Amino acid sequence: MNEERDSDEMRDYYDFTGGVRGKYAARYAEGVNIVRLDPDAAAVFPDDAWVNEALRALAGIIQRQAGAAAKS
Repeated sequence: MNEERDSDEMRDYYDFTGGVRGKYAARYAEGVNIVRLDPDAAAVFPDDAWVNEALRALAGIIQRQAGAAAKS
């Protein structure tokens, strides 16, 4: 297939038979935060649970530091 196509153009072979329009719209509307990690950072964490745990720990440290700074 060497013909040039607009990247937004639907391909003839796409088949949406049985598809449900808006199936995930409500879940998406609730809010989605997708963050892309650089490969070196991603290599440290085996899965999203580890990333979340690390970020929560870091957030706790930041909050404690901010609270201590406010009391000074």
